[in-house]
Amino acid sequence: MNAADMRQEYSMAGLTEADAGDDPFLLFGAWFHAAVAAKLPEPNAMTLATATPNGVPSARIVLLKIFDHNGFCFFTNYNSRKAKELEANPHCCLVSHWQELERQIRIEGVAERTTPAESDHYFCSRPRGSRLGAIASPQSQVIANRTVLDRRLADLEDQYPGEDIPRPAHWGGFRVVPNVIEFWQGRLNRLHDRLRFTRQPDGSWLRERLGP
Repeated sequence: MNAADMRQEYSMAGLTEADAGDDPFLLFGAWFHAAVAAKLPEPNAMTLATATPNGVPSARIVLLKIFDHNGFCFFTNYNSRKAKELEANPHCCLVSHWQELERQIRIEGVAERTTPAESDHYFCSRPRGSRLGAIASPQSQVIANRTVLDRRLADLEDQYPGEDIPRPAHWGGFRVVPNVIEFWQGRLNRLHDRLRFTRQPDGSWLRERLGP
């Protein structure tokens, strides 16, 4: 199929200023819970875009694990490429896309590490295999082959036979503190609804409608 011939119209819903309200966190929560209720695959998957200090971009999918009025959190290896880029240049962007609901949310903000207590709490909630995997993986580093990981995991299984697995110092969370949150709702004829919330100096949010 020719990609240029692929078409899809969007007609499920609209997004009015009255429906959006004045608090983007509440609207995010409503949309997120709608995605969960719709039983969409990986509704907490987000694209994380980062850049080096000299502006070279990169992007990948991460999983949203905590969100509230303080920001949006994901967890990772602090030695990974994304973590190193965020440490050098904390400005980043998150994108949630729920095609089945014809919705997208784009979040611009600044990343900061979660507290050790927050990282410990989430780490302890993970399945045992995921906790061991976080220790076993030298994320973003070149390895010789798959056997390196398998042997490392087997060694850790012997080292930690029970559930008492400490969080490694190189693993934890980032919280993206937003300064812009944009909500996109697909509409007919590509005349989509776009509402952008921009954080003001006093902490309030300015809501504006953007052309599609």
